[in-house]
Amino acid sequence: MVSANTGSNRMGVKRKFPSIRPVQALGLFALTVISLAGCGPADKSTAVKAAGAASVPRVAVVAVKRQNLSSRLEIASEFQPFQEIDVYAKVSGYVQQLDVDWGTHVRKGQLLAVLEIPELELQIKHDEASLAQAQDELDRAQSAYKVAHLTFERLSGVQKTRPELISQQDIDVAQGKDLEEGAAVSGAQQSLLAARAALDKDKILYAYSHMTAPFDAVVTKMYAYTGALLPAGTSSNVGSSALCRLSQNNLLRLVIPIPERAVPGVRVGESTMVNVSTLQRKFEGKIVRFSDQIDGETRTMHTEVAVANPNYELVPGMYATVEIPLQTEQNVLVAPVQAVQSSGEGRGNVLIVDKNNTIQKREVTLGLQGTSEIEVVSGLNENDLVVVGEQSQFQPGESVEPKIVANPEAQ
Repeated sequence: MVSANTGSNRMGVKRKFPSIRPVQALGLFALTVISLAGCGPADKSTAVKAAGAASVPRVAVVAVKRQNLSSRLEIASEFQPFQEIDVYAKVSGYVQQLDVDWGTHVRKGQLLAVLEIPELELQIKHDEASLAQAQDELDRAQSAYKVAHLTFERLSGVQKTRPELISQQDIDVAQGKDLEEGAAVSGAQQSLLAARAALDKDKILYAYSHMTAPFDAVVTKMYAYTGALLPAGTSSNVGSSALCRLSQNNLLRLVIPIPERAVPGVRVGESTMVNVSTLQRKFEGKIVRFSDQIDGETRTMHTEVAVANPNYELVPGMYATVEIPLQTEQNVLVAPVQAVQSSGEGRGNVLIVDKNNTIQKREVTLGLQGTSEIEVVSGLNENDLVVVGEQSQFQPGESVEPKIVANPEAQ
């Protein structure tokens, strides 16, 4: 008979085992059963809770807040020079001196070119001679008038004191001579004025041989060069006979067709932001004028925005987007535009997440709409969490996990 605390292997070597009493064996069995019974339900409950948490969807929300809100109108337009002209010659002549070319920046009054006008130079010399001759004639007439006038006065004086010495006929002849010479003086004065006017006129015309810039500008096109004949710009058929084209580019204008609905909000002097995508920059503009009349065909009003360009960073022909402020409300309740589903004029619906993290649907009354936010007149309270993004996937009463986002437009 083999002992309970011994054993043997196939090689006949005996191995000792610890002895286990029956009572100990029964206790170990019971402990094992209790441990298994306690672990199984707990693990199952934890798994169920984890699965439930994973099934609650996350939703992007934004808190409703109060702030100033402005409505803006964005319209694309093209920069135009504030003014642009072709420079013509006042008198016909050949280009003797040329001081500008393509792209030359000029100041007001700066010399552009000098014309050679020999005929006008000779005419001025002729006018100067005529003026000198008229002056000599006036001097002679005044001398003759002086003698005739003194003679008449002396004879008149003698007649008063010694009437028997001077006949009335001599007095009449002297008086006639005095009047005649006075008329000659008047005629000579008129001739002198005419000669001086002719000289002044020709000098003024000759001054136009020096062509100057009428305003600060840039030469954007050249039509003629040294030696070219420029006809007088006063002729009816000037064609392409200009010297050059000048554009005032230090101040540009944007012509904006304002829609009829936005006309009441347009005000002269209002500042605007002008976004130039080519330069990836924004510039400040100002509404300077509008036609104050709506076009019957387009239902728009001609409006101009002036943009200062002192450094010539902007070039006429560039496209820009103008943001025109139309209306501003102070300290109003606003929500993201993406959170509102419009249901009609001034009405809409939003989804909010309540304090129990449950989706609720609210009807709201809407007011002023800005670029990315809209005024909520009624239906929401400050700090309410409104759902942005895909709202169709959520239903009222559904439990969600809210996540506040800073940029609703990215959702």
